[in-house]
Amino acid sequence: MINAIQPYLHFGDNCKEAMHFYQSVFGGKLEITSIGDSPAKDQFPKELHDQILHSSLIHGQFNIMASDMCGQGELKQGNGVQLSLHCSSEEEIHRLYQQLTEKGTVLSELKKEFWGSLFAMIIDRFGVRWMLSYELQ
Repeated sequence: MINAIQPYLHFGDNCKEAMHFYQSVFGGKLEITSIGDSPAKDQFPKELHDQILHSSLIHGQFNIMASDMCGQGELKQGNGVQLSLHCSSEEEIHRLYQQLTEKGTVLSELKKEFWGSLFAMIIDRFGVRWMLSYELQ
């Protein structure tokens, strides 16, 4: 059985802020565990105890997981990953576009494309790349 891909994002020291932002955009239930609140806290230096070991935002079948780097080295935001969201309405794509572009960078404006969809590409304020689409009727 093939399951939906679940993106896992890594942040420098702002995972908690990013996940609260994504919850404000997408809704859903957010669970966040810091290193200091986990059973694994003794395996990490005390200066990392405020970092996020694991978080998950779930809204229906939508699921984003994330953590801070937690001593795993330097975070290097790249362009190798984009999260593609297929919106269920024009209202939804316009709302998500507005929220994700706040303090972000627009790579491709929200517009009707040749394949018959509204489409946009965005880098949000946390450096995560998004592709939004809505198939027009």
